[in-house]
Amino acid sequence: MSRFTTPLLSSLAGLSVGDSLPVRVMAILNVSPESFYKGSVQTSRESLAEAAQAMVNAGADIIDIGAMSTAPYLKTHISIEEETDRLTQAVEAVAQYVSTPISADTQRAQPAAAALAAGARIINDVSGLKQDPALATVIAKAGAGAILMATEVTPGTGPPMVRIREALQESLQIAAHAGIPRHRLVLDPGIGFFRKPGMPWDEWDCTVLRELVSLRALDSPLLVGVSRKSFIGKILGQSEAADRLLGSLACAAVAVYNGAHLIRAHDVKETVETVRMAERLRPVFSQ
Repeated sequence: MSRFTTPLLSSLAGLSVGDSLPVRVMAILNVSPESFYKGSVQTSRESLAEAAQAMVNAGADIIDIGAMSTAPYLKTHISIEEETDRLTQAVEAVAQYVSTPISADTQRAQPAAAALAAGARIINDVSGLKQDPALATVIAKAGAGAILMATEVTPGTGPPMVRIREALQESLQIAAHAGIPRHRLVLDPGIGFFRKPGMPWDEWDCTVLRELVSLRALDSPLLVGVSRKSFIGKILGQSEAADRLLGSLACAAVAVYNGAHLIRAHDVKETVETVRMAERLRPVFSQ
């Protein structure tokens, strides 16, 4: 008998995400040269289209396109105009070649609106709608899906899962006020983004993976992004993101076992295989 009886379910661009469904894989495709993992970056329309098609062939359910790196430990800020231009061109290039839903990884309303007009149907916002007050309205008016990441405007106090739940509850309130339907939302605990958490940040991220199931209390499906992140490098002594594939797959498996519904990853084929095994082994969360 499951500890949880209410199934979690959302729809991102017509793709159902949640309990009793296959765990989905979101492929990372960047046009930001400043990104922490250079292997994710494409610099031409041709290479973007080829990379996106290869990701779809490998089993990607969503293509997530980023035009400005969001790594919290890098100086990666670019102008709104540059992000808009990069993102629009990339979305247009990919949308011409694949029918798989496209997500735009942005915190700002202007690039988001341009990306949605160019063919994106999901906004992946690492600020959880807290960076740009206009973004929630853009998403609502477009009828787009949204992935909201846990972000603290002011660092809180308390254990990791309490702070993450509070941060996500704030984002859900912003979304509701803007008129974004709950069934178009997926939540992200923000692994790798809590850099001053009051405890070693690698232990913070490990705690989130161990206790992920507690976020089911928020009644929305969960995305986890651990791919090649720095906490893996710290634990394994790997300073280069290029060396962190095996650690990424281990963390993805744990995330799925503990209830993740969507995994964001650079390495699609390897992640899809890992996810398929982990979902067969995990507990049944709803019936």
